[in-house]
Order: sequence, then C-alpha cells, then structure tokens
Amino acid sequence: MAPFRHMLHDHRLWGIRRKTVVPAFSLGLAIAFMPFPGHAVLAALLALLLRVNIPVAALSTFVSNPLTMGPMFLGAYLLGAALLGIDAEPITFEMSWRWVNEVFVEIWLPLMLGCTLLGAAAAVIGYIALDGLWRYSLHDYKTRKRNGRVE
Repeated sequence: MAPFRHMLHDHRLWGIRRKTVVPAFSLGLAIAFMPFPGHAVLAALLALLLRVNIPVAALSTFVSNPLTMGPMFLGAYLLGAALLGIDAEPITFEMSWRWVNEVFVEIWLPLMLGCTLLGAAAAVIGYIALDGLWRYSLHDYKTRKRNGRVE
C-alpha cells in the first residue's frame, strides 16, 4: 500500500457520509457479481481511486459468498444465454484447470454478459434503496428534532 499512502489519509475514504457511503455500497454490489476472486481487494482499490468509503465498498462485496455464488452465477449465465439466444446447458462446476479449459471457455460470454447486467442492476437498485433509506432516516431525525422528540 506504499504507493497509496498519501491517498489513505483522505477523510472521504473512511468517514460515514451519504456522498461516500452510498456510491461505495453500489460499487461493492457491482463487483460482487463478477466471476473472479479478490472482490474485496478490487473494491478497495476502486474505492480508493473513486474516493468513496473503502470499508463499505469492500464489505458490500460479501453478498457474493459460498451460499449465494451458485444462484448468482447460474442466474447470470441463464440471463446471458437467453439474451444471446444460446441454449443454456446444465453446468457442473469443479475447481480444476481442465474445467476452465473445457467448460468455462464455452460459457464465458453468456456468463460475463449476465454478470455485468445483474451487477449493474444490483448497483443501481442498491444505490437507490440505500440513498432513499438514508434520506428518509435524515428526514425522520430532523422531524423528531423539530418536534422536540430526539432520543
């Protein structure tokens, strides 16, 4: 992290502000749908580059975990295959170079298309939802403060 040391002291990267947390959450959701390892590291580096909250970007990538990866990537593959007009075939996954060379080379295009579209959709929905919740919470707080009911 030595090349980034001067950038790490920026308060926007660590503070809890709507203008940095909401885009960081959206960034993490988009990256979580990509079919490669190292989501949290990539999210942290992109958050650093985009000057948004690093911890939120890295943590929001964990929507992709061993329990959710299967449905996420299967859904992405089926969506991509449908959009490309390809007959989706049943896929069995195994951690081997043979699988990558024989199966992944056949499914990469519909998988990447589906992952990109679902990641973009998740990012937009996540941005709108979190921004709306944040604004509602702030409005509610100001209303209670105005009425003298702040805890």
